[in-house]
Amino acid sequence: MSFYQSATRWFDRTEGVLASLVLVAIAVLLPAEMVARFFDTAVPGALPIVQHLTLWVGFLGAALAASEGKLLALATGTFLPEGRWRDGAQVLASLIAAAVTALLFRAGLEFLLVEKEFGDTVALDLPVWVTLLVLPVSFVLIGLRIVWRASRHWGGRAIAASGIAIGLWLGHYPQVLEGGPVWPGLALIVLAMFLGAPIFAVLGGAAVLLFMADGVPIGAVPVETYRLAVSPTLPAIPLFTLTGFLLAQGKSSERLVGVFRSFFGWIPGGTAIVTAVVCAFFTVFTGGSGVTILALGGLLFQALQADRYRENFSLGLLTASGSLGLLLPPALPLILYGIVAEVPIPDLFIGGIVPGLLLVALVAGWGVREGLKTGAGRSEFHRRAALRAFWVAKWELMLPVFLLVAILGGFATVVEASALAALYALFVQRFVHNDLTLRGDLPKVLRDCTVLVGGVLVILSVAMGLTNYMVDAQVPDQLVEWVQQHVHSPLVFLLVLNIFLLLVGCLMDIFSAIVVVVPLIVPLGLAFGIDPIHLGIIFVANLELGYLTPPVGLNLFLASYRFERPLMTIYRSAVPMLIILGFGVLLITYVPWLTTGLLDLLGR
Repeated sequence: MSFYQSATRWFDRTEGVLASLVLVAIAVLLPAEMVARFFDTAVPGALPIVQHLTLWVGFLGAALAASEGKLLALATGTFLPEGRWRDGAQVLASLIAAAVTALLFRAGLEFLLVEKEFGDTVALDLPVWVTLLVLPVSFVLIGLRIVWRASRHWGGRAIAASGIAIGLWLGHYPQVLEGGPVWPGLALIVLAMFLGAPIFAVLGGAAVLLFMADGVPIGAVPVETYRLAVSPTLPAIPLFTLTGFLLAQGKSSERLVGVFRSFFGWIPGGTAIVTAVVCAFFTVFTGGSGVTILALGGLLFQALQADRYRENFSLGLLTASGSLGLLLPPALPLILYGIVAEVPIPDLFIGGIVPGLLLVALVAGWGVREGLKTGAGRSEFHRRAALRAFWVAKWELMLPVFLLVAILGGFATVVEASALAALYALFVQRFVHNDLTLRGDLPKVLRDCTVLVGGVLVILSVAMGLTNYMVDAQVPDQLVEWVQQHVHSPLVFLLVLNIFLLLVGCLMDIFSAIVVVVPLIVPLGLAFGIDPIHLGIIFVANLELGYLTPPVGLNLFLASYRFERPLMTIYRSAVPMLIILGFGVLLITYVPWLTTGLLDLLGR
């Protein structure tokens, strides 16, 4: 092994350890603050320190994601034929992404220098500018890694590296773009998106170009990044994600499959019902990120095949079930929607219960139909065996109940509950079931979690800059005015909104869509008298459906990769589920009671 390779591996390993330690610190500080509060005291600076550590988790994780080629992107580049065309497209997309990353580096550095001049502190006399070092450093690492992965040949890498030079030059002479037409740059960025550029580069590039054209310093983008990072609720995203990874790493899936099969296996389509329920359980914590399909797909596909379900049905069921659960508490999209739309997160949790269960029930119902139609395998119900399986899985089954009681009972905030969930999952997996080793498995779980969280949070961070530009440009107000002139019925508005959100859902991941689109639709919802909680549930339901929508729904590509089937086969398999879940989304949209009924019963 060459010195370069050894040094690179050492640096990458050190970077991963640092990110993992930061994530552990967040998970420990929050429960410590809860305990201290119980004794009428406090951990000095706990909450602001946790918020700034979340910024570090996000950007160190993004740098690791770039190292492993896991930055979120559209998979449309794979539609190009292999060979020269695809390689050229990858180099061009990387060149543009590298240019944007260089601009974001410049923006982060400008923001850091301004904060250093002001001299603000986080807590315990820790300067804010020190915590902001992670921004320019991470963008340097991301840019270099994008260039390195642009091609297997030095010529392609050199072309991609020219993007860094272009970005640094534009950042030094922003007046070049001031007052000029912005559409050529935006067209290049959109082209890069379809060629496979990371989504963060698309949203961040649009933001910096629009600000530069208006003569606004590009430091405005990291200002919004910082504002999102210090949101008191944002740390819940990495902590709930960690919970999902801890559960997936051990044998929780096998225990849950066992308990649900023992109770429902005698029903026609019992294994299909189990698949929907177990996938929904895991997606609640992983946020529809694809972990459910990748982690549980093999086990559940084998179970379905063993019970003689048709292959096309099994593929469609697993592809659809990979995003079930996004409406059930404490799903991460509900938390982020509450942050961005400024609506109570506990109300979103309650409002999502019935719609979330409805979508799971519709998928399970289609499984019952399949079982009756094909005579797929069923198992006899044995009370003792069912109770034994329930007892074995009791720790996993108690987790959602534990969280809901903690949050809705007022014993813990959403963020504190997320830390408790992670520690609970670690305790169960390591000390109760002994499924996870502290030296072997835990470091891998922490790294995988930070990579996924980083890929998401870097998108959210730059998307906030684009959102800020649209608000400053009064885009939401103009959109409300235009829609009110052309649409007069709330029912028609909801139909148009569903179509729009479905398109958004198949082009953007749910987290970036929340940050970019929610500020646009919230004023529209208010203008048409739509309940804010109902609007939030409609939004998440449509984005859940978008994961399944051809041609670029994320679950379609993940299922093709996981089950090693052609993409067109996955498309055909997913169509029945797309129709069924589409019907469910329409029910949720036009029957508001499904969302608000439980809230009204609880006296909202």
